[in-house]
Amino acid sequence: MTTRDRSVDITITTEFTRLFGIDHPVVCGGMTGVGTADLISAVANAGALGFITALTQPTPDALAAEIARCRTMTDRPFGVNLTILPSLDPIPYAAYRDVIIDSGVKIVETAGANPAEYMPAFSAAGVKVIHKAVSVRHAIRAQALGVDAVSIDGFECAGHPGNDDVPGLVLIPVAAQALQIPVIASGGFADGSGLVAALALGASAINMGTRFVATDEAPVHDNVKNQIVANDERATRIVFREFGNTARVARNGISDEIAEISARDGATFADVAHLASGKRGRSSVLTDGDMEGGMWWAGQSQGLIGEVASCAEVIDRIITDAARIIAGRLATSLKGSHAPA
Repeated sequence: MTTRDRSVDITITTEFTRLFGIDHPVVCGGMTGVGTADLISAVANAGALGFITALTQPTPDALAAEIARCRTMTDRPFGVNLTILPSLDPIPYAAYRDVIIDSGVKIVETAGANPAEYMPAFSAAGVKVIHKAVSVRHAIRAQALGVDAVSIDGFECAGHPGNDDVPGLVLIPVAAQALQIPVIASGGFADGSGLVAALALGASAINMGTRFVATDEAPVHDNVKNQIVANDERATRIVFREFGNTARVARNGISDEIAEISARDGATFADVAHLASGKRGRSSVLTDGDMEGGMWWAGQSQGLIGEVASCAEVIDRIITDAARIIAGRLATSLKGSHAPA
């Protein structure tokens, strides 16, 4: 087993860290093609919570092997993401669920469709469930199903932010007020000030995707990591809105072409499917480093990312900076106020 890599002695304890047995209120959610044992073990060793992406593995047996591999790399808690989406080729979701349970994984992140079908088995096995939602109404439904926490995605996020276009500054506190379970703030987070802001808005943790792609341990080509650092907050593109499946991706020639074709009268997803292929993006971009070779995912938090670093360095800096802000900048601003003692 590998012991934790974190060097910072500061901890910020929240309802979320207590419930899930981790040191820091920081989460690396599931990311297709990225959420492998290499990254997730590093996140875990740094005291945060990461999720292996089940469907990145081609079969349930391959997922079992990846979970086992992660256990050789960390003795800290980690979870598995199970994203439930419609597919042209049937996906054996129940078999992936069974592997998660049989492998002894005790934390699952569900996303996509309603997880109701899978909740009884997870509950019976003592698995804690975090559900990703893009609206408060969906978060409330998930809470009613018995999930243990909700990750709420603001409009700034990479991936699918829904069609309501509500940014985190509004969505997070509304969700926190409406729910009785911990809320993870997702979308636009990459640094210590973001963590402090999320806690002030009522969240118990932050989720980061794009920030963790730009780390030493992320299993993607260095060109991807360096492009994230070079990009600013404007370097994303909204696509698929015309097809009722709004998505935020990195801006490049492919995403610009997808947006242009989609805006034509009578356009359907079939007209852009060859450009939007996930397999093409993973092969050409993530593996080969051809930044114009396909569509790839990134959020507006690119504007906050100034370097590629290890997961331990990223998390240490976030926690250290957050603690400094709480103890310094915010405490100083209260001097001379009428704040209660």
